[in-house]
Amino acid sequence: MRVEDLWGQRWVSCTNPLAQRYMETAARKQTLVCLAADMKSIQDLLDLIEEVGPHIAALKTHVDIVDDFSIESWGALVESANRHDLLLFEDRKFADIGKVSQSQMAGVHDIRSWADIVTAHRISGPDIVDGIAAGWADADREGGVLLLAQMSSSGNLLNANYTEEVIFTGSRSPHVIGYIGNGSNAEQVAALRDRVGEAQMIWTPGVNLEVGDGDMGQRYGHPKNSVLAGADAIIVGSGIHGADDRAGAAAEYARVSFEALSRREAE
Repeated sequence: MRVEDLWGQRWVSCTNPLAQRYMETAARKQTLVCLAADMKSIQDLLDLIEEVGPHIAALKTHVDIVDDFSIESWGALVESANRHDLLLFEDRKFADIGKVSQSQMAGVHDIRSWADIVTAHRISGPDIVDGIAAGWADADREGGVLLLAQMSSSGNLLNANYTEEVIFTGSRSPHVIGYIGNGSNAEQVAALRDRVGEAQMIWTPGVNLEVGDGDMGQRYGHPKNSVLAGADAIIVGSGIHGADDRAGAAAEYARVSFEALSRREAE
């Protein structure tokens, strides 16, 4: 299936190069899975990529929890991600003013040099997006920002008014490819899609094939429902890396998510 047929209006309207690169990857590999690889060693990350790489479209990292990080060793992860045709997504959740965020894109982890996508809060003001983009520009690269519009953790403070401000900021920035939505609640994802329209993406954590409550306030919805409600990527962590058969689990999430997208665009 051609990428434009699979994604329909999203492909036509969502023209950011990073967004279209993701859609092309998802169509080519037949998966909407972004793997949340919250591992503490680079070797564990490399082993995981080798197992599940064919079944995922993006790899989400938290580089600051990696115990044995160095720029040199991290290069092996970047090479592995490139070989498996994955976008690298650093879930940094930037939240400071623009100038500080620009500096944080550099620093010891040099996020600007390898991340294709990062997350950010809107709490500090709209210039945070410009600061992140300036960080990529310093490294002569382009990337995409996902703003947190919703969260799936219980008790979070991202209410409707805050979400509205997030969308207002994101819709006016060429650097924002979309938003993080609440995958544990398909109705909230659908409402976010109605508000966002077709020109930007929604990526959803809080999804699992086993619906219910997880650890420390996390809640899970079914990935199929999230995609049918308007999500473009499902962010899956322990449902894959905690499985006995990690490759098999990743393949199942890929199948469910891709079938849901195909159904959504056919309706």
